[in-house]
Amino acid sequence: MKIPDIKAARAADAYTIENEPISSVDLMERAATQIYFWLMKKLKTKEVSIKIFCGMGNNGGDGLVLARLLASNDIVAQVYIVHVSDSFSHDCEVNYERLKEIPDVPMFGIFSNEDFPKIDDNDIVIDAIFGSGLSRPLEGLVAELVSHLNDNQAVRIAIDIASGLNGDAINNGGVIFRPDYTVSMQFPKMAFLYPENEPFVGKWDVLDIKIHPDYIENLETVNFYTTENVVKPLIHKRGKHSHKGTYGHALLIAGSTGKTGAALMASESCMRSGVGLLTTHLPKQAMLPLQVYLPEAMISPDKSDDYFSQVPDLQPYNAIGAGPGLGKAEETVSALKHVIQDARVPLVLDADALNIISENKTWLSFLPERTIITPHPKEFERLFGRSEDSAQRLELQRAMSVRHNIIIVLKGANTSITFPNDTCFFNSTGNPGMATAGSGDVLTGVILSLLAQRYTPEEAAIIGVFMHGRAGDKAAEKLGIETMIAGDITKNLDFRL
Repeated sequence: MKIPDIKAARAADAYTIENEPISSVDLMERAATQIYFWLMKKLKTKEVSIKIFCGMGNNGGDGLVLARLLASNDIVAQVYIVHVSDSFSHDCEVNYERLKEIPDVPMFGIFSNEDFPKIDDNDIVIDAIFGSGLSRPLEGLVAELVSHLNDNQAVRIAIDIASGLNGDAINNGGVIFRPDYTVSMQFPKMAFLYPENEPFVGKWDVLDIKIHPDYIENLETVNFYTTENVVKPLIHKRGKHSHKGTYGHALLIAGSTGKTGAALMASESCMRSGVGLLTTHLPKQAMLPLQVYLPEAMISPDKSDDYFSQVPDLQPYNAIGAGPGLGKAEETVSALKHVIQDARVPLVLDADALNIISENKTWLSFLPERTIITPHPKEFERLFGRSEDSAQRLELQRAMSVRHNIIIVLKGANTSITFPNDTCFFNSTGNPGMATAGSGDVLTGVILSLLAQRYTPEEAAIIGVFMHGRAGDKAAEKLGIETMIAGDITKNLDFRL
């Protein structure tokens, strides 16, 4: 799914109106109908108190249509027209007149703070004041009204985007509506993906309002949102006569004294993600634990009992992964350097492999092209330096992918994956329960498995991150986010889409 900037998202409406063709007021009706369907799925009863605050532009028009559609289903919303200008937009005015013809729907004007209604904690408050139609901070009457709407325990919903929030950027102060839910028209907004904006976004959904497909197809952007529709066509179908050799041989280099578990978790997730053969290279003391825990994996024992010190023959393998629980012993540093220099197959690096590189930054220039690295934010900072905020960090991430010709998987909510061509994919799956020890080791195993199965590095990163998050979501459904551990992610890996 493409993520355009606000200017391009607005142009989508104009293109659809001209080329479908459809009138602008009918497109508004179509959009608001999707909001209505979304809301009806959320409501558990018709006995609800809904207050819709409408501006005088097209975002307000969406709110007016919604009120009319609710009334047709015997749900009477209170509508408040926020007089922020001298006149309505054309489509807003058309729907204002239509709503006036329904006498049961109460409408009120807000001209001053004396007109602010009391908001009860059991109300549903809908923000249709500005949406993406305003890029400057709120001020005056509207700022006072939004502060009033935020000051309660009512359920708050923003249509398209919260009033006061810049759809392309991080909030830098000012009063902004604080929704529990945001329903966005056709596309996500970049603002939804910055952690700093979470209080002004809440849970968000994208509603398909049937923007003209030619516009979507030809829309140029460097930002994408990974959904099931993106991943499903990428999954390889298995032939009836295939065999274990068909699905590749992976080498995982992992583990050190006290960190054997990381090697075990990465090995298991690799096997569970469809690889034909896995050899795990690990210290001698970890051989027995792995043989007992995962007999399906083959073992390449290091000469050291305690850490990685000896590079095995890399020739037999289709992909190599290194880092989980590796430690940073002096011999480990030297051996990892040789892996980077000698690897002739796709490579994924995580955890201590990245910590070693962060202390030897010149190695970044020698990583094989399209190597996948999977840092968490602190590891990223150690590798590439600090950023003032997540937007600046994203631009740094893009720049480093381009400069070093590598794929960077920056782990977190909506994990961002940047590529050497400057594009970025944000992930749609996952939950806070995955913020637990070993979750990253599981991801390394998944990506390594896909690389060995001859997915391209780009496909392996996108599919691996999506499936890892999807497994985490399944685990959370069964166990709850507080209870789940990294092993539960592996147990719930499922590539059936």
